[in-house]
Amino acid sequence: MESITVTVDDAAPRRDGREVERVFGVLVEEIVSGAIAPGAKLSEPDLARRFGISRGPLREAIRRLQERELVLCTPNAGARVSVHTPEEILEVYQIREALEGMAARLAAQNMTTEEIVQLRGTFEEETARRKSASYRNDFHMQIVRGSHSARLCRLLNEDYYQLLKLWRTNCNWLRYGSDESWRDHQRILEAIEYRDGECAEILMRRHIARLREDSIRNLRDLGVSVTRG
Repeated sequence: MESITVTVDDAAPRRDGREVERVFGVLVEEIVSGAIAPGAKLSEPDLARRFGISRGPLREAIRRLQERELVLCTPNAGARVSVHTPEEILEVYQIREALEGMAARLAAQNMTTEEIVQLRGTFEEETARRKSASYRNDFHMQIVRGSHSARLCRLLNEDYYQLLKLWRTNCNWLRYGSDESWRDHQRILEAIEYRDGECAEILMRRHIARLREDSIRNLRDLGVSVTRG
């Protein structure tokens, strides 16, 4: 009997994968920057036409956005950009205080001399710019990576950083980037440079706790009642 050879074209899955990454990257940037507002509906037909792709890759990109809490998908209602409550955001700040405090302690113990030099460079650039440049060049994220703890790095990763950026863009009550924050960063940096893990942890925890308390005061000034938890 004559055999029949079936050739499977594996180029399509690769193309789909690239399309998912492209669309996902664009939508993350637009959501985090506020170009797509919180609560806005993501229309699949409109997005498919805009990006020139089929529904399959588009839905995979939206699924990834939902995994990262940037989008909320509701049955029979579609996908909308997530709207996070003040309580949800402040709860994350409580978790930040514990985890980033631990990261600072470990960074003081484990960072290489080269990594500490890079951290000082990042601190100086952020202070001059008055904001972080990117995930790879963010003071807090460099400390997390400098902890050399794989588990902490998985928890406090780029998805976590994008959520923080989203909230900073859309929550005018959220406190960050003040002169006091840069002074906090300098003290944390100096503790890491002196390899004083205990001091670095205390300073990081105080820094994030202060941001949270200042944010609560801002909310109350706006007439929003929140509990400290």
